[in-house]
Amino acid sequence: MRTAYSVETVRAAERALMARLPEGALMQRAAAGLAAACAQLLGRVYGSRVVLLVGSGDNGGDALYAGARLARRGAGVVAVLLSPGRAHAGGLAALRRAGGTVTSAVSGTSGETGGSEGSDGSDGGFGPVEDVILRADLVVDGIVGIGGKGGLRPDAERLVRVAERSRAAVVAVDLPSGVEADSGEVRGAAVRADLTVTFGTYKPGLLIDPAREHAGSLRLVEIGLELPPAADLEALQHADVARLLPEPAAESDKYRRGVVGIAAGSARYPGAAVLAVAGALRGGAGAVRYVGPAGDAVIARFPETLVSDQGPGRAGRVQAWVVGPGAGDDAATVAEVLGTDVPVLLDADGLRLAERDTVRTRTAPTLMTPHAGEAAALLGVRREEVEGARLAAVRELAAMYRATVLLKGSTTLVAAAEGGPLRVNATGTSWLATAGSGDVLSGLAGSLLAAGLSATDAGGAAAYLHGLAGRFAAVGAPVGAFDVAARIPQAWREVRRG
Repeated sequence: MRTAYSVETVRAAERALMARLPEGALMQRAAAGLAAACAQLLGRVYGSRVVLLVGSGDNGGDALYAGARLARRGAGVVAVLLSPGRAHAGGLAALRRAGGTVTSAVSGTSGETGGSEGSDGSDGGFGPVEDVILRADLVVDGIVGIGGKGGLRPDAERLVRVAERSRAAVVAVDLPSGVEADSGEVRGAAVRADLTVTFGTYKPGLLIDPAREHAGSLRLVEIGLELPPAADLEALQHADVARLLPEPAAESDKYRRGVVGIAAGSARYPGAAVLAVAGALRGGAGAVRYVGPAGDAVIARFPETLVSDQGPGRAGRVQAWVVGPGAGDDAATVAEVLGTDVPVLLDADGLRLAERDTVRTRTAPTLMTPHAGEAAALLGVRREEVEGARLAAVRELAAMYRATVLLKGSTTLVAAAEGGPLRVNATGTSWLATAGSGDVLSGLAGSLLAAGLSATDAGGAAAYLHGLAGRFAAVGAPVGAFDVAARIPQAWREVRRG
């Protein structure tokens, strides 16, 4: 499992470790890992051209010390200082001793040593500094550390834009400058890295969009931090999901494995019912009961489904319900399902039709599965606000409804009703943005609820499997929701194999 911790927690752990180590030892550990990652990305260090974009904090110090290591191996290293009077003194000295060059990005400020001059400020550009960046093989982003807020400042943004025009690979130190470490928000211009080398632990912003899109590939460098057992964020891996998935015992029958009820579909949207059943049949429960007006369509596609048109109360015993996909304006069915004493997954039209107080006062678990537009409607904000602050939105919804909330998107987030670590999943693909894909996910998660998983585990495991199934189905080409459902068994087997 990948775990991520807040800036406050990381800094407390760093202070505790630095108190036990010789001065500067922790930065040297980070710099050694950063230099090794840069060397691997370059392939051949000797003769390569490396540019360090250096801010005023320890982040810049890490970049300078790593640059010194690369310079000692024969790289031509130029450090471009954005705050010349505040750059890390020890890192600057180490880089100079190794033969590196130091210059300034501040307009009208001259550079130092090695034949490179700083920006002359002409035409609003950086003069020779811009040329150095454009010729680089590697650019190291050491502008802003994990405490940065808001986007890049104008001088930094202009340098970053030059790097984007170059052929250089971009490596971010700890996290891309301009993104917010705790929230994953991007409130202005930010670095887009090919690789982010982070130290001690992942930061939440590296795992949550929109910041995750800026991070590129991730590499974690262990530096010896002692962190608390409870993380702020958890990202499940194959082994974690495999431990959650239900497996029938020798004495199991369809009822002991769990029965999931699907109350979905309408005369206008019968396909939603069929797709939710498709996901449920592949989710580990022993049987699926369908209730609603799309029974003929469901039984035609899946004859193993137990179909009823008498309403949830007469459908027979279930261990969990899925309600809402394609339900139209059937508020009575949504209310009836929410009135039961079993776990309920609430999706699509069900989110719109459910009374907040009804959800808040339920004693059995509730799992809500909105996309960004639905979450925005529930919160009374614009969709863009949810997409730009996904972590805050999912936590607010979970608190507002006292329910576990799975916020769908490029990174799926699961916030438990009782708080605690947030689950994040990024196994999906952009091809999953297709009609009916969410209905399949709802059926799959509902089946896992019926099999006995908690709302948080059912949501996290379902999102993981659904994302993998989408990848297997797509392989770079458009897919439909049925294609995704058909690949769930393949994803299940892949997870089991580890």
